[in-house]
Amino acid sequence: MSDESGTRPVIRRLIGVYNAEGTLRGELTYWVRARLGRAHCALCDITHGSIRERPDWQACRDGLPVPFDAYHLDDQPGEVRALLAGSAPAVVAQVDGGCILLLDEAALDACQGSPERLAEALTSAAERAGVDWP
Repeated sequence: MSDESGTRPVIRRLIGVYNAEGTLRGELTYWVRARLGRAHCALCDITHGSIRERPDWQACRDGLPVPFDAYHLDDQPGEVRALLAGSAPAVVAQVDGGCILLLDEAALDACQGSPERLAEALTSAAERAGVDWP
């Protein structure tokens, strides 16, 4: 992927989408269903413990070269919603001119709940997608 000048697009921010609704009811429903083994979100496993954001995730996020914004199924930006078409969890890169999918559910599952593995997966996915970090 490159623009007309032959340069590769640059990632401006990362957008993660959880496989859960962001309302209080949605959050509680997911939490209960996850504890019963009836719901799963690999991005939640990476970013959250049973209730709060994990400190190792916060450190990893703060070390990324671009902002990482997280959304839920019901509050994700329209452009991301159109790209994902209901598929979540996922991580999307916002580049000049649009958004591209970097990590789908399978790629996030492969991170096995590790923020460090997520960072490695993002680096590999950006290279495969032909986009650069700032």
